[in-house]
Amino acid sequence: MSRWTDFLTTGGEKDNRNRDSEFENDIKSRADLLEKWNAGWTYLFSALNDFTENNLHKIIYIRNQGHTVLEAINRQLAHYPYHVGKSVFIGKLIANNNWKSLSIPKGHSKVYNDENFRSRDITNILAKKCLENLKIINNKKHSKIRVFFV
Repeated sequence: MSRWTDFLTTGGEKDNRNRDSEFENDIKSRADLLEKWNAGWTYLFSALNDFTENNLHKIIYIRNQGHTVLEAINRQLAHYPYHVGKSVFIGKLIANNNWKSLSIPKGHSKVYNDENFRSRDITNILAKKCLENLKIINNKKHSKIRVFFV
């Protein structure tokens, strides 16, 4: 949340941030987890709503290193998969044989490829997938962020 609070005017390392406490397991319930999860996304979308084309090249600082706003967004968005990967790995360990694949299940690649690449026109397939994802993103609530994904 620190990274996205006052994103355009202050660095990610806020004076009131206690980074070490972020590694303490203070989440006691699913409700606590969802509260933190939703708060994080609220900070992100609030920051995105403040962006304009004019400030994408503005220099901001993360750990005292200058980045354009666009570089900082890309840096942060590239960091999220690291955390997602950890969560998926832990989920797989806990679920063990009950794990449901998030993509193509092991042993089903041929079926998937046969269904999705019959025409061998990968350009049309990728364009279709992108349009499907844009339909999800392109709603009134998040219309300002569409430009970053197009």
